Amino acid sequence: MRPTLPLLAAAVAMVGGPALAATGQDLFNANCADCHTLDANSDSAPSLKGVVGRKIASLANFQYSDALKAKQGQVWNDETLNAFLANPQGFAKGTTMFGGAPDPTQRQAIIDYLKTVK
Repeated sequence: MRPTLPLLAAAVAMVGGPALAATGQDLFNANCADCHTLDANSDSAPSLKGVVGRKIASLANFQYSDALKAKQGQVWNDETLNAFLANPQGFAKGTTMFGGAPDPTQRQAIIDYLKTVK
């Protein structure tokens, strides 16, 4: 079972004190990596390698939900990733994505990390 964001933040604070914060990579690993990889697609989720700048629902070898297929004209960027991670169902009602990242600071850290994964 993966730790939740609050548990991860508490663990980081206990180990490194207030100056040490969870990185985008830490947050990705704790909250996204159970389903998403940064290389091949998994059975349940598309790879997020190179997701920033990619058209939504555009990987040919992944079966997207109809909710995300309806967004295919858009691109994953700061704005769309922020909206999706803040509220997956609000962004694409019927998506199979669950959870998301409700904290805006943590959400931006994840997005910034994904920008580095090419």
